[in-house]
Amino acid sequence: MARYDMSEVEWRYIQPALPTKVRGKPRVDDRRVINGIFYVLRSGCAWRDLPQRYGPYTTVYNRFNRWAKAGVWDRIMDAAIAANDDDVVMIDGTSVRVHHSGATLKKTTQIDVWVVQEAG
Repeated sequence: MARYDMSEVEWRYIQPALPTKVRGKPRVDDRRVINGIFYVLRSGCAWRDLPQRYGPYTTVYNRFNRWAKAGVWDRIMDAAIAANDDDVVMIDGTSVRVHHSGATLKKTTQIDVWVVQEAG
């Protein structure tokens, strides 16, 4: 498993929220493509710089955009929230301790973080 690839626990929550209807030719491996999407989002690299192990960057980029427009990412987050067990932890960071130099900020920003912990 590469650095940015999903664990089995993460995949178990994401897989049921994915679209199942296939139009035209069958899709390439969803897990490989999602790992590629996560690689780009986590590393900050350009889509063109995506390592070849994730497949063509155009496939990964197009899937990311299509699923964003279709609300698939929202369904994935809703599935994580609905899981409501010890493997999934949602953190709302509206109140975060900051360094004293940041104390002059007038407005706080809500930060939502999705953390998946492996059972162990």
